[in-house]
Amino acid sequence: MAEIRNYTMNFGPQHPAAHGVLRLVLELNGEVVQRADPHIGLLHRATEKLAESKPFNQSIGYMDRLDYVSMMCNEHAYVMTIEKLLGITVPVRAQYIRVMFDEITRILNHLMWIGAHGLDIGAMTIFLYAFREREDLMDVYEAVSGARMHATYYRPGGVYRDLPELMPQYQASKWHTQAEVNKLNENRQGSLLDFLDDFTQRFDTYVDEYETLLTENRIWKQRTVDIGIITPERAIALGFTGPMLRGSGVEWDLRKKQPYEVYDKMDFDIPVGVNGDCYDRYLVRMEEMRQSNRIIKQCIRWLRDNPGSVMLEDHKLTPPSREHMKEDMESLIHHFKLFTEGYSVPEGQAYAAVEHPKGEFGTYIISEGANKPYRLKIRAPGFVHLSALHEMVEGHMLADVVAVIGTQDIVFGEVDR
Repeated sequence: MAEIRNYTMNFGPQHPAAHGVLRLVLELNGEVVQRADPHIGLLHRATEKLAESKPFNQSIGYMDRLDYVSMMCNEHAYVMTIEKLLGITVPVRAQYIRVMFDEITRILNHLMWIGAHGLDIGAMTIFLYAFREREDLMDVYEAVSGARMHATYYRPGGVYRDLPELMPQYQASKWHTQAEVNKLNENRQGSLLDFLDDFTQRFDTYVDEYETLLTENRIWKQRTVDIGIITPERAIALGFTGPMLRGSGVEWDLRKKQPYEVYDKMDFDIPVGVNGDCYDRYLVRMEEMRQSNRIIKQCIRWLRDNPGSVMLEDHKLTPPSREHMKEDMESLIHHFKLFTEGYSVPEGQAYAAVEHPKGEFGTYIISEGANKPYRLKIRAPGFVHLSALHEMVEGHMLADVVAVIGTQDIVFGEVDR
């Protein structure tokens, strides 16, 4: 019988499943993992430190770049913390828009996750399917903020602007004839809400397609069933949140347990797993996409019927319209002061958290009464999940490490903040 040797092996950062910034030191007995030591610090974004040197409203763009797959959800937690310190309430229409975009972001995140997770384990088609739908939602981001990813759309006091009445149109080019472009533009003739409405009608069918590819696929099940099992007790003890916690059967969701914005008015269910393995976490996220779709439909209905303001009218905190700024001296001064020195936030401390696609994402701000935070601490879900990697892969094969990293849905911008 061949002698089994012990190896200490570097996994990543260049390994495709390490996504460029994770380095693992693995101690192997043959092909069985005995110890996994995650080394972080390859991305060092320093967001928390940078925020201390900038006015509150100039750090919103940094939040987008934390978990760069769930941009608006990061902004949401930060903006909510500032609003808590200022003691202001956001207009109801802005709250509905925020909830709608939180759920769009959740779908965007889960599509990216299932595409990358599939690729890591060896399924190519799912990646192409998921990116087809991401394209539509990226267009919605772009229509509302001008950017496909880093939107900076949520602002203290509301959202940057109301939903546009027109969707951007495709143009004919040497790659697309006019006939092809007309077909692509069919569902872009109305407002952003019409376009989203069309998307939500189609989306459940798309999730069915993903499930057809994977849910009963025997190779997928061999790679995920009984891999990386975490019991409910351990999941709670390790500080898991989001799908990682719900996959172990714990029904904890901030949207239900500590409702913020208008989630208490929404009708949706919380999916939970049974075994706490990779397969259960996969099923939980698939169902979450369907539930997000339900919430978006409810928001669209409400937003159609209820026009109104999407930003606080207090120009000490929110900018005046461009029109006023160019005609009225006082508005110009407000605009200038707001974008140079910002506003002073009362002394105190506040923590606000949202149910981010990956778990509980919160920001804790200490204010000295100045126009910039004295301290900003970000509670990122991915960091906690990564710290449990050793426990999840111990005793598994080297190939299962890839499946466990995939199921954790880690993005390093927030881990190494």
